Amino acid sequence: MEKKLIIKKERCPQNHKCPAVNICPVGALSQEGMSAPTIDYNKCIRCGKCSNFCPMKALVLEE
Repeated sequence: MEKKLIIKKERCPQNHKCPAVNICPVGALSQEGMSAPTIDYNKCIRCGKCSNFCPMKALVLEE
């Protein structure tokens, strides 16, 4: 089964620039203002770098 990246918004403080946005090697994460990041699933390669980097564990790679 293929993994999918999800955002657990209840874990995301949404009061700062998301540090994981700059970690994504393919630019699949974006953020508008201080809101939770959004995922472009057409770009996401499910590498897990953002989920490993997120300090709040709000980005999760699930099966």
